[in-house]
Amino acid sequence: MDYLSHNIAINLKRIRKAKGMSLDVVAEQTGVSKSMLSTIEKGDANPSVGVLGKIISGLRIELQDLTQPPQADSYLVDISKLSPTKDVEGQYHVWTCFPIADNRTVEIYRIDIEPGGVYESGSHGERTKEYIAMLEGSLSIRLEDGIHVVEKEQFFRFESDQPHVYFNTGQEKVRFMSFFVVY
Repeated sequence: MDYLSHNIAINLKRIRKAKGMSLDVVAEQTGVSKSMLSTIEKGDANPSVGVLGKIISGLRIELQDLTQPPQADSYLVDISKLSPTKDVEGQYHVWTCFPIADNRTVEIYRIDIEPGGVYESGSHGERTKEYIAMLEGSLSIRLEDGIHVVEKEQFFRFESDQPHVYFNTGQEKVRFMSFFVVY
């Protein structure tokens, strides 16, 4: 399940319950079948724009009410249940754990780079820093000031207002967490 589908699933169920509505009543008001609504609430569907339009019109809510991150004091992300947001077979896989939309200051990714793989990233804009926490392998990062190597259980920070390239010259998969911070 991707992040947006997850938000829609949680928010639709919360809104429906807050309005004291059954799936039957929501189906009647929106013109979306009960089975489709149930599938969306379980996070097993990626609803089309047309279906979302029917839901927001029928429930008299805004699109952002469905798509915004659910309000919660705690939130668990299980990488094994997420689809990669960027995926180039034989090169790299990127999962968005917490997007910048959550709080407008921090974005968190899990990134795997295969042996020989290269992942090029542009600048993330002014006043941004990136923090790398290595989980497995040895990562090389090319910045304007040269190449930096970060090993398992090491951490690295750099100004991310510059293009940068991650690459894996080793024989094993590189796995790390990347935290973008806007300051």
